[in-house]
Amino acid sequence: MPLAPFSWKDRPALIETLLPVRKLSAESYKEQMAGAGKTLTALGSYWKGRKPLILNKACVLGCLLPATDDPMKDLEVFELLMAMDETSLEKRLRHKGSKEAREFVLPSGGLNRTNQPGYTEFVEEASRPEECDEDELFAHVWDRVNAHLGTAASSFPELVMEMGIARFGHRPKVADVFCGSGQIPFEAARLGCDVYASDLNPIACMLTWGAFHIVGAPAEQRAALEAEQARLAAAVEAEIDALGVESDGKGWRAKAFLYCVEVVCPQSGWRVPLLPSLIISAPRTGPRNNVVAVLKPVPEEQRYDVEVRQWVPAEELPRYKKGTVQNGCLVHPPGGPEVLPVTIHDIRGDYREGKQNRNRLRLWEKSDIIPRPDDIFQERLYCIQWMRPKGTTKQSEYEFRSVTPDDLRREQTVIDHVQQHLAEWQDQGFIPDMRIESGYNTDQPIRERGWTHWHHLFNPRQLLVAAMIRQRSTKETVLCLAQGLNWNSKLCHWNIGSGGGGSLAQTFYNQALNTLFAYGCRGVSQVNSQMRIDARFWPIDGERTSCVANHPASEASSPADLFITDPPYGDAVKYEEITEFFIAWLRKNPPEEFAGWVWDSRRAVAIKGEDDDFLRGMIRAYRRMGELMPENGMQVLMFTHQSGSIWADLANIIWASGLRVTAAWYVVTETDSALRDGAHVTGTILLVLRKRLGEAVSFRDDLGWEIQEAVKEQIEGLTGLDQRVKEAGAEGLYADADLQMAGYAAALKVLTSYSHIDGKDMVVEAEAPRVEGRKSFVESLIDFAVQTAVQFLVPLGFERGEWQRLGAIERFYLKMAELEHLGEKSLDNYLNFAKAFNVKDFGAVMSDVSKANHARLKLSVELKGSQMTGEGELPGTPLRAVLYALHEMANGVEIEDVLIHLEQIHREFRRDRSLLAKIADYLGEKRGNLKAGKGFSPDVEASNARILGEAIRNQRI
Repeated sequence: MPLAPFSWKDRPALIETLLPVRKLSAESYKEQMAGAGKTLTALGSYWKGRKPLILNKACVLGCLLPATDDPMKDLEVFELLMAMDETSLEKRLRHKGSKEAREFVLPSGGLNRTNQPGYTEFVEEASRPEECDEDELFAHVWDRVNAHLGTAASSFPELVMEMGIARFGHRPKVADVFCGSGQIPFEAARLGCDVYASDLNPIACMLTWGAFHIVGAPAEQRAALEAEQARLAAAVEAEIDALGVESDGKGWRAKAFLYCVEVVCPQSGWRVPLLPSLIISAPRTGPRNNVVAVLKPVPEEQRYDVEVRQWVPAEELPRYKKGTVQNGCLVHPPGGPEVLPVTIHDIRGDYREGKQNRNRLRLWEKSDIIPRPDDIFQERLYCIQWMRPKGTTKQSEYEFRSVTPDDLRREQTVIDHVQQHLAEWQDQGFIPDMRIESGYNTDQPIRERGWTHWHHLFNPRQLLVAAMIRQRSTKETVLCLAQGLNWNSKLCHWNIGSGGGGSLAQTFYNQALNTLFAYGCRGVSQVNSQMRIDARFWPIDGERTSCVANHPASEASSPADLFITDPPYGDAVKYEEITEFFIAWLRKNPPEEFAGWVWDSRRAVAIKGEDDDFLRGMIRAYRRMGELMPENGMQVLMFTHQSGSIWADLANIIWASGLRVTAAWYVVTETDSALRDGAHVTGTILLVLRKRLGEAVSFRDDLGWEIQEAVKEQIEGLTGLDQRVKEAGAEGLYADADLQMAGYAAALKVLTSYSHIDGKDMVVEAEAPRVEGRKSFVESLIDFAVQTAVQFLVPLGFERGEWQRLGAIERFYLKMAELEHLGEKSLDNYLNFAKAFNVKDFGAVMSDVSKANHARLKLSVELKGSQMTGEGELPGTPLRAVLYALHEMANGVEIEDVLIHLEQIHREFRRDRSLLAKIADYLGEKRGNLKAGKGFSPDVEASNARILGEAIRNQRI
């Protein structure tokens, strides 16, 4: 039956009862893989930690939609609104139009299920929902949605308004006080919510403002912005042309200038250009104009000229692969070693003084824009790439040339012009005068180059163009300036193999301040092309309110119905440091709309790390959010983690903030090339929170039974829904990792509903400082809850009693074998289950080639040494006995001998006979669909396991 509007105030939200996380993971991963094609990336590709818009949409709708007594219908409606249903998939495939996409659609209509593709395979070939025309994509959903919800909507803003009135009495307001690049508030506004966005970092605020007022601008504003961008580009190009510093007078314009550091070799006394490679260009496609640099000795001056050679035969390129910098050492001549290599550390004079890294580099002063003659590191222009129109077409032709005396005169003109105006431009804020503050990332340019001010990260040409852009910047084009800075600094390395003979990478190709021995500088036309914002536009209805504020999260002042946040937990991306790269250019005389913001990163008050200061900062923030939301308000806390202490930390924050958990979900959001170091972060946990009302009391002895019942009810409810979906002919909704997360959520839901446990005030306990080496009361409760939750994850075929007899490593190995069988390859799953099963060294049973989204267990033939001979975590266990038997079978030992050895190595063979056979049968079922690799065959292992299981059962005792 349809729901009556205005009756949802105290009804559970859909996200608290179900979420199709496997489909949502496929959609989120698809969006993350889009890279620069993502909607908001054009505003600032330097901001990396963006949560997918599709995930943000799921959170907003999931909080507004009600959970009814018909979960199958709830699921159907949610998937319709997310464009996850079959009709929407067909439309998305047709929109993509590629050959691969067309093969997934039947000519008569409907999805082509030949070869049984799964949802992920369809999504991989389809357009993303945000790329399609919304009116056409969702035209078929509204009748079915309205029939279930009792609404009368024909668009998302209309539906959101009706749902907001039903739940809160007004259009819902969504707030994000860690707004970052604006992904969450932008999607909420696009759906039809009022939004409040805030961040401590002014660059984050600027990007979020751009999401609303540039990407979300109406057509007339969009046209005005494009015209302003064109005027800005034309004005800067005209001024550069007037100086005559980027053209050769013969119709050629500079596309890129290539520079390198130059040092005096302490062994020979020669000045040597530091070039990691002598290859300048080696295109992968088209006419292969291979270009190299040849070092020509000038003995009388003890230096090298650099001669640029084009059209070098491909077979000669390997000669030029190595340059004068090899493995951190100066080597010359490049074909050497005629002169003994010298480390860059020695040239720089690195040494330790206490805990500080020191060296002999002169620290640059505010007035410096180039090295002084007696500096250790000099810089030189060694090559220019030129371009000119190709006939009457819009195409260009390119060539690389050695640097000429005319080029050097033009270079000196730029240096003189910038030096003449530097003090004036710094005073006016057109060029930074801000010092680089010491920090984890910001120490690098100081230590490695002696750069002390932010403008030292730009050479004179880059300073000149950026100053021209800065003095003309408006509120819209300030974002263009930031993009231009990102793509044109001394931290931009030259890519030898891309279109046009080569290209320049952005400064923040990763989230660090990496100094380079060789770098590129763009000509003004290339700077203009990179700073142009070509984002797809999503006009946001002007009726809805959007506010961007610049303050700490704990100082939020705007009430909201829903707080959806992605806080900076344990994040390797230290935005509070690296965004000073941009803040330095904008802190003086920012556009009027941004003038009220604090143009400083305020590192001291930024929430960061994983220590007690972090926890206290998070508690202040989430406590404040709780105060600002109504009693039936909700929060969704997104949490991309790599820490094993995640659950205890979250419980501390939630308890101390006066909140309680109502659900948790795990969604794959990161790629193998994720920004964080290592391969341990591939997904995001969504924690759904509400206010903790009242003063509930419990005792640990009672909690065990309550947690067990809650976990049992949660997992059985989800597996029941999963089974109904499968019976209806669709893919299952949940993998074991999802059920594990739901079990954790049920345990946390029980725990965080109490304000006092065992007579202890949980707010006081949660805020207590942690003692190194000793578990807190909260941590011990979380461990207890987690262990209780995983007891219910018993694989099919095993009795619970048998499962409990197995050791931690055995349960881990068998459970992960099941996930691999289902196609789950996320390394994060292995980490989560290892933590849950309390496995100390799960790496011993993992393949050496495991990475973020392609992890796997070792097969028996890959388990060598201690694991097979009686040491490590496996010895003496039933699983070890079975794996040893399979290892022997793979090496040709007859089955009769295998059984004899099995009885010898496993002393409890008689007692465990049935269990051993079950383990063998289980591996026989789970190993057959894995891909073969070098030195192993899962099919052979599966066949041997089936034979072994049967042999154990038929063995005479």
